[in-house]
Amino acid sequence: MLNRVILIGRLTADPELRYTNNGTAVASFTLAVDRMRSGQSGERQTDFINIVVWQKQAEIVAQYLQKGRLAAVDGRLQIRTYDNREGQKVRVAEVVAETVRFLDRGSDVAQSAGGFGGGSTPMNRPRPDRSSAPLYEDDPFADDSQTIDISEDDLPF
Repeated sequence: MLNRVILIGRLTADPELRYTNNGTAVASFTLAVDRMRSGQSGERQTDFINIVVWQKQAEIVAQYLQKGRLAAVDGRLQIRTYDNREGQKVRVAEVVAETVRFLDRGSDVAQSAGGFGGGSTPMNRPRPDRSSAPLYEDDPFADDSQTIDISEDDLPF
């Protein structure tokens, strides 16, 4: 059996961080995900999907993601039921995230390629100037202002 969900969308609100009785962090948020096809009226349709994140990842999500941020979620679909205050059974579908990746830069944070777990670096941190230094000291393809003489017969395509 396979239960895997991969979503890319924008947060509709800031994540809500809570802790269970035993101290485990849990964050929840809603992701707005556009459908691939338009509705019959021609307008784009959007699904609003509840996401749940646990443990350290929940704390990082709550700290660095805000409303409007673009994120990718990889996880599993979970259907749970509970009795509401009126005594009615309610079924809730939500995605339990295994990984959350930050796909854009926030106003004051730049994410590493890994999103969660990769750490974050403030955008105002000075970066080393590498514009004049070659990436590799012995790069045979470095720009030395000389043309390369290649016959069309030598090209494989």
